[in-house]
Amino acid sequence: MTDLNQKATVRILTTGGTIEKSYCESEGTLKNRASIIRDGLISSLRLPYTNLELESVLNKDSLEMDDSDRDQICEAIEHTAEQGDPIVILHGTDTMSVTAEYCYAKLGTPKVPVVFTGAMRPMGFIDSDARQNVTEALLTARLVQPGFYIAFHNRVFPIPGARKNLETGTFEAV
Repeated sequence: MTDLNQKATVRILTTGGTIEKSYCESEGTLKNRASIIRDGLISSLRLPYTNLELESVLNKDSLEMDDSDRDQICEAIEHTAEQGDPIVILHGTDTMSVTAEYCYAKLGTPKVPVVFTGAMRPMGFIDSDARQNVTEALLTARLVQPGFYIAFHNRVFPIPGARKNLETGTFEAV
């Protein structure tokens, strides 16, 4: 008999970005620090049929990333894809499409869906879009075919073919 409510695993790779920034009272700064995703977001989601595995690859603002960082992300994708589960990558929005296209150019079509997402405001802010974008990326990763995607503000973009629009504060197809 087939289990109609089979549990699936989605693997989350964190790289930093606005979604993972937190405020430090003593310094008066908003910086990338140790991942706050597990305690702040993942633990609050109600996903009885999804097992989430979280791994931190980097902890950087995406504007500070270079190709050696992108190579590290590519290596993490290759290694993680071998397990056969969809992947969600939390990334800063400023260079998310650059990294996604870099990975596509270097790796081609991966064995599993790889969905990039992030947030315009840090997860800890009341008006953050982090919960929405992560939840949508998790569902997208379970529904799409293997390939690279960006899931953001209730839209899914295949890669290549998306960019951040600074005027609208979201992503768009190109």
